[in-house]
Amino acid sequence: MKCPYCGHLDNRVVDSRLNKDFTITRRRRLCEACKRRFTTYERLEVIMPMLIKKDGRREAWDRLKAVTGMKKACEKRPVAMNQLEDFVDGLERELQEMGEREIEISVVGERLMEGLRQLDDVAYVRFASVYRQFKDLNEFMAELKGMLDVDGKHN
Repeated sequence: MKCPYCGHLDNRVVDSRLNKDFTITRRRRLCEACKRRFTTYERLEVIMPMLIKKDGRREAWDRLKAVTGMKKACEKRPVAMNQLEDFVDGLERELQEMGEREIEISVVGERLMEGLRQLDDVAYVRFASVYRQFKDLNEFMAELKGMLDVDGKHN
């Protein structure tokens, strides 16, 4: 590991710790040349499937894009950031476990909506209105009615 201060390659690990999920190793290192300490993070590189967009284009999985979309839907709602992060962690595991090289973007979109629905109904409706691109109020109302019927809140 190259020292970020002097560029020297000889250093030693002073301390190593795993994060709470045991997925990232934090290492404190000491440069043998300049004696300064620096931190490195080691994580397993996981190959995520490519996403097939509606128009046929391929796009790499972008965790930040998923979290950002959910975060926008949850603005001013009682949903903690760690709930969104935990959901996206689980979604990434699901996508990896599918074992596919490519996955339709609609699979991801539907799972994001399911996750938001479990966290907050308002955030779900916000996300669904953008994701499903409702053309008019009737489509929007049909989605709400379907949501109420499924949840048993409507007779």
